Amino acid sequence: MELPRKILVGYGAIDNLGHFIKNLDLEQKILIISGVHVQELIGEKIDELLSSTESCFWYLVDSATIKHVKRVVDMAKNEHVCAMIGLGGGKSVDVTKLSAYHTGIPFISVPTSASHDGISSPFASMKGLNTPYSLVAKPPIGILADITLISNAPKRLLASGCGDLIAKTTAVKDWELAKDDIGEYFGKYAANLARLSADLIINESKNIGEGEIDSVRDVVEALISAGVAAGIAGSSRPCSGSEHLFSHALDILAPGVGLHGEKCGIGTIIMAKLHDLRWEQIATSLRNVHAPTNAYELGIDPNIIVDAILLAPSIRPERYTILHKLKLDRESAIKLATSVKVI
Repeated sequence: MELPRKILVGYGAIDNLGHFIKNLDLEQKILIISGVHVQELIGEKIDELLSSTESCFWYLVDSATIKHVKRVVDMAKNEHVCAMIGLGGGKSVDVTKLSAYHTGIPFISVPTSASHDGISSPFASMKGLNTPYSLVAKPPIGILADITLISNAPKRLLASGCGDLIAKTTAVKDWELAKDDIGEYFGKYAANLARLSADLIINESKNIGEGEIDSVRDVVEALISAGVAAGIAGSSRPCSGSEHLFSHALDILAPGVGLHGEKCGIGTIIMAKLHDLRWEQIATSLRNVHAPTNAYELGIDPNIIVDAILLAPSIRPERYTILHKLKLDRESAIKLATSVKVI
């Protein structure tokens, strides 16, 4: 397993970026992968903080695509880069970690929002591929998360991160089910770590929804822990189950509608009912953090929700979940989604 060597989470932590990199012995040529908005916001500050390095290069992305990964890989090789920094939201970090995977170059994750567990996980989500689910990538050698910076991101992103964390509830149940039904390997430690992250968000959902800055730190640390759980497991199993397959199905049926964590949150409500878990508590927690809990709030046709439930098992036939076990028909899927008030 590969785990981060150094993690720094704190208020104003970005000010320690130069020292952070020095401690990791990466003070040479560094490639920073980011978005236009983030560079405009803090690019000058980052350049100043890294002034002691040999040289810095910027590469700006507007989406997480293989095209950008190939360009970053070429740039890293041509400039003889020794380290990369993924600075920004999910797309910047995902492009960085997959580029790091293909080049063997270490990378540092510096998130500016807390929308999903990609901050620390060894998996990257790419647009435009035949497979909607994540690819194996490289985990960060270091993670620096500035809570002050992240707390200034749109609140919808934080709510999405909460949805992705709460999803670990059903992901772990699906993993346990696969162990019991088909003898799949089940890692108790990784499962408990992922479950702990979900429980924290459920228990603290009111404080998170009220906008307490300390709660932002709770969410960030939980996202990091969940990503580390995937690294320990050697797969996304503790973090991704039937609820993620549902989210990926929505990506296919209604591309561009809703954030990843929002769709996973709604999927968790549905799958929790199938697992005979307390789906009402999950729905309440999502409402507390101002995440959508039904098709209307997500802005999607209820019929597509039903279609996504039916399509989900075919997304990854090899990943055994409650949906693979039950093999729902359309009538059952409608009844299920209606019973949990998603449609």
